[in-house]
Amino acid sequence: MIPWTTISDYAGDLPMSTAIDSRQPRDYIPGMAEKINSTFEHELKRLEKRVDALVRVCDQLQDENRSLKQRQDVLTSERAGLLQKNEQVRARVEAMIGRLKAMEQGS
Repeated sequence: MIPWTTISDYAGDLPMSTAIDSRQPRDYIPGMAEKINSTFEHELKRLEKRVDALVRVCDQLQDENRSLKQRQDVLTSERAGLLQKNEQVRARVEAMIGRLKAMEQGS
């Protein structure tokens, strides 16, 4: 393994900026950075649209959930009222049956 001492050891008589630039990959194409940035921006905008859509769906689901909870509260209240009325009717019917049995035994 060759120890790295200074850039000048490998750059020869080139100025330091040239020596540093010369270490860039040779496959680099100047337009490639713009293409990568463009692709990145496109992907970022696509993800932003998806996040916005998800936020809208979450808002809709929260509204629907709130509405369903309110509806459930109303139905629970109605059910409690109907159970109470049902119990009152049952008590009346039992009272009528008791009176009918008493009338039958009295005759």
